[in-house]
Amino acid sequence: MVTTVRPQKRPASAGAVGDDVCWPALSEAPLGRPQAEALADVLRAIAEPARLQLISLIQATRDGEACVCDLTAPLGLGQPTVSHHLKVLRDAGLVTRSRRGSWAYYRLVPQRLAALAQLLI
Repeated sequence: MVTTVRPQKRPASAGAVGDDVCWPALSEAPLGRPQAEALADVLRAIAEPARLQLISLIQATRDGEACVCDLTAPLGLGQPTVSHHLKVLRDAGLVTRSRRGSWAYYRLVPQRLAALAQLLI
């Protein structure tokens, strides 16, 4: 059985590859160029220490959700920098954002992370 993940659309400025690109499990089928580029974009999104920490911090919350205001101190980064890193993760489809007043709350997309993990085995 081939595991596939549909990448989320990215802004045109980011060179989106479209919704028809799927990632087969690396052990099951060779990647085509569009698939490899889409996967590389997601891997680039997580290949940054602060972003890995953000994923870990959100995962560790009691309700699986974190406000930007709660993520700045553990990372030792300012709010604009944390918001930038979260935007990169959101553009890669790894987190979702909901707004409540002036605050933004982030949740992981577990299916997306699980599919990414499955690709590498």
